[in-house]
Amino acid sequence: MTDPMPDRPSATGTAGAAGATGAAGTAAIAPAAVSVLVAAGLAADRELLAELAEREFAALGVAGRLVVPPDAASFAAALDAAGAEPEHAVVALPGADPEVRALMEPARPYRERLVWLDLARTGPHQAGGALHLYGRGVNGLTWAVRAAAHRVRHRPRRLTYGPHPDQYAELLLPDARPAPVAMLLHGGFYRTRWAADLMDALAADLTARGFAAWNVEYRRPDRHGWDATVSDVAAAYHALQTLGADVDQDRVAVIGHSAGGQLALRLAADLWAAGRGPALAVSLAGLVDLVECDRRDLSGGATALALGGGSAEIPEVYAASSPLARLPLGGPQLVVQGAGDDPDLVDFNRRYARAATGDPVTYLEAPGDHFSVIDPAAPIWAATAAHVEEALRPAG
Repeated sequence: MTDPMPDRPSATGTAGAAGATGAAGTAAIAPAAVSVLVAAGLAADRELLAELAEREFAALGVAGRLVVPPDAASFAAALDAAGAEPEHAVVALPGADPEVRALMEPARPYRERLVWLDLARTGPHQAGGALHLYGRGVNGLTWAVRAAAHRVRHRPRRLTYGPHPDQYAELLLPDARPAPVAMLLHGGFYRTRWAADLMDALAADLTARGFAAWNVEYRRPDRHGWDATVSDVAAAYHALQTLGADVDQDRVAVIGHSAGGQLALRLAADLWAAGRGPALAVSLAGLVDLVECDRRDLSGGATALALGGGSAEIPEVYAASSPLARLPLGGPQLVVQGAGDDPDLVDFNRRYARAATGDPVTYLEAPGDHFSVIDPAAPIWAATAAHVEEALRPAG
């Protein structure tokens, strides 16, 4: 299986409105426009960038424009002019020009509506508190436009659960409270260039369904090691206790996609073993058999890189981490798999469902690819959401 870099993932869910009040963390505000600013020296075809941007503007139902300022001073002026419009989202591609890149440093007043995008693998940048996406190639513009529109439309509230810049979650709340919670864990085969924005569309959709969406970022093991990832996911779960009366702590679903599916099931297993935990754990096209992920060398050895070695070298780490090896996990699970996904993932999830005889497990396999399971417009997600709603329905 390759890295999760789809050519044409659906954007329908990102445009959906979560019928709420307009306050930060609850709002469904249609952005007036999305401006894409491209540094003059960026090594990318301008016509292709314009095509990608226009396609996303149309899919999201927003007005948009792509501008190429001739120098750093013009870039700065265009950036601030776009940011000054309160219902305006901004995507900025600085390229390699050091003068333009220096513009990433200040904490700008519109940083919550600003996304910096590097097409290359530059590594993470704090970007003055704005969102920074990198290393996804030209198609990263697709994700950046979606992320910017999501932030101005839904206004998620960012809350930290630790001191590192990656230790945060974005919260969206519905009108009716206390709300059941959907804790979201993104995938990306444990690589830092993939981030929580992958789950933005689900966060908006779940909020529209009456859930508090807790979209978690965490330190990825390619830069921070496996223990950091595992401890961050647990810390983000426990941080739900800080949300007070806005959420129902007894109705929590932990929902993960791809690598996040493995993390969700492992978190639930750890919590259930300690006598507490979520009402439901949901794996969406999850990596539920890490031993075979490693043995089949999926995504160029990403599993061994993430866990710190191969399954034959550190079997105890795989035994603690692989959902298949942990069965029975000790609580209710929903395992979802697109039939048109990578055959290895279909294999893993079918075998997991057959082996999970000691747990209450529902297996849902339906038409769709790796990203259909996180596309609010896809029938497989509609079926998934209906199951989650039923599982977290209040007693009585």
